This record gives sequence, structure tokens and C-alpha cells, in this order.
Amino acid sequence: MQEYHYNLVLFKEIRRFWNYRDQVGLFAMFTNLFGNVIIFMPFGFFMPMASRYRSFFSAVFYSFGLSLCVETFQLLTKVGSFDVDDLLLNTIGGLAGYIIFAVCAAIRRRYVNKKKTSHRRR
Repeated sequence: MQEYHYNLVLFKEIRRFWNYRDQVGLFAMFTNLFGNVIIFMPFGFFMPMASRYRSFFSAVFYSFGLSLCVETFQLLTKVGSFDVDDLLLNTIGGLAGYIIFAVCAAIRRRYVNKKKTSHRRR
């Protein structure tokens, strides 16, 4: 029977994957490091659309909260492994998704305002 592994040291697994990237392969390194970021980007993008909480801090808080729920579920069920580095990477992913949302919202507002002003001139 294998024992369950978890990581409570920030940057331990990130550093390990980076230091041993030649042994584990670039795909495994990319999947571990960027996969956790990419998987949470849609949450950070769509959360402000579905919620009345649209601030930067809300995005960070809810991304961290959802990630903590996922990691805690992994810890309790012993499926996967609890990793504080995943908490960080998932939260960064949620934040990146929120930034993309904010940029898209700003572009949309600019387009709508430009369209309104051009209709007034006619």
C-alpha cells in the first residue's frame, strides 16, 4: 500500500519540476506548472459575469476558495495530492482569467460608448 503524499511547502513542487525538467520532460513540467494556471482561467473569466462581485479581490478570493475546496477534496478522498503550489497556481489562473475579462469589458465599454456618440452626431 502506497502512502499518501501532500505538499505544505510553498514552491517545493514548482522548484522540483523546474530543476528536474530534463528528467520529467518538458511536457510534464508544462502540464504541472501551466496546466494548473490554464484550468482556472475560465473560472476567473466567467465568475464576474455570473456574480455581482466583480472586483480584483473577489476574483482572487473566489479562485483561491475554489482551489482550496478542490485541494481539500483531494486530501480527504486521497485522490490526487494536496499541494499548496497548486493553490497558488490555480489562484494565478483565476486572476489571469479575471484580467482577460477586465480587458474585454473595457474594450466592450469603449466600443459601446463610441457607438453611442456616433449615433448622437447624426
